[in-house]
Amino acid sequence: MRELGWTEGKNIAFEVRYAEGKSERLPELALEFVRLKVDVIVTIGTPATLAARQATTTIPIVAVAFSSPVELGLATSLARPGGNVTGFMSMVPGDWLGKQLELLKQAAPTISRVAYLTDPVNPVQQLLTPTQQSSLETALGLKLQIRRAGKPEDIESAFQAAARERVDALNVGMSAVTWQYRTRIAQLAVKHRLPAVYFLRDFVEAGGLLSYGPDPFDLYPRAASYVDKILKGANPAELPVEQPTKFELVINLKTARALGLTIPPSLLARADEVIQ
Repeated sequence: MRELGWTEGKNIAFEVRYAEGKSERLPELALEFVRLKVDVIVTIGTPATLAARQATTTIPIVAVAFSSPVELGLATSLARPGGNVTGFMSMVPGDWLGKQLELLKQAAPTISRVAYLTDPVNPVQQLLTPTQQSSLETALGLKLQIRRAGKPEDIESAFQAAARERVDALNVGMSAVTWQYRTRIAQLAVKHRLPAVYFLRDFVEAGGLLSYGPDPFDLYPRAASYVDKILKGANPAELPVEQPTKFELVINLKTARALGLTIPPSLLARADEVIQ
C-alpha cells in the first residue's frame, strides 16, 4: 500500500483482527468492522469472506485466497462479480486436490489409501462431489477417505483413525485450524510415517513433506492494488475476480529422509524450493 501512495497515520488507517484459528469468531469480528464503518474489508480465506459478506452487503470486500465465489453466492460471475465482493482466488477444489495428490503419488509411489483432512466449517472443502472424488481415485489409483478437523482435538483423533484404518498418506486441507496447528500436524505425520501434501509452504517450513498451491506473496500485492482502486472510487461489482497465476511446489528433504522416501530427481527439478 505504501508503494501505491498510502501511508499509515497520514492518509490511511488499518484495523486488524485475527480469529486465532477459531472460525466461530469470524462473524463477530466482521461485525466489528461494520460498526467501525471501515471503507474496505480485506479477508483471507473463504470462511472469513463469507462472514464478512454476511455482515455487510455494502462495504467493499477484497478477498484473498478464497474459492468458488460463484458457487457460494459471493459473485454473479468472475468477470463481473455484481456485488460488494471481489478479489483473488486460490484454486478450484477439484483441480488443486487432484494436482496435490498427483505430486504426492510421485513422491511416494506405493501409497494407496489417503486421508483428506478437511475443515467442516469451510464450505469450499465440502464442494468435492462424489463424482469428482471417484474420478480422482480412478485416475490416480488411490482411495480417498474424508476426515473432519474443525477443532484442535479433531487433529489427534484423525491421526488415530488413520492408524486404525491403515491409511498410508495424508492430504491436509487449508483452514484456520490446520494452519494454526501446522507444526503438530507435521510432527504427527512423521510419527505415523505418513507422507503428506499441504496447500501452503508454511506447512513444509514447519516440517511437512511437500506443498503445492498459489504463491501468497503473489496474491497480496494484487489485493493491495484492488484496495487502492476501490479507495479511489472503483466499484467492486465491476472488478473481476481473478484466478491465481503463480503456483509453487516446496519440498522438505529432511522430512523425506525421516519417512524413508527418496524424492525423484524429476520432482526435485520442478520444485520452487527444496528445504534441506
